[in-house]
Amino acid sequence: MNYAKVTAIVRSEKLERIEERVTAEGARGMSVTEVRGCGELKDFFNKDWLVNHARVEIFTRADRAERLAQAIMEEAATGEAGDGIVAILPVQQVYRIRTRAPLVEPGS
Repeated sequence: MNYAKVTAIVRSEKLERIEERVTAEGARGMSVTEVRGCGELKDFFNKDWLVNHARVEIFTRADRAERLAQAIMEEAATGEAGDGIVAILPVQQVYRIRTRAPLVEPGS
């Protein structure tokens, strides 16, 4: 089984719609973390360049990763600088801590 990790840094105000959409697309779970950082959009007039965003992380089958990334981009986009990024990373294995067994998703 090939796995991938979809990681997105998005505007916090878009988070609820993203959560609803990726769940509808079949994501069985996700982690969300409040993050601060800067990218293209820096406020040079402010002493603190960092802005608040949310990081969404989803472990999924590799064949589902692109669909989830596209769904995140559709929900997160405003067309303005600071919309965020999405990355798809290969994952060698995912284990369930409780059982210490490799994770097997339904339909695999």
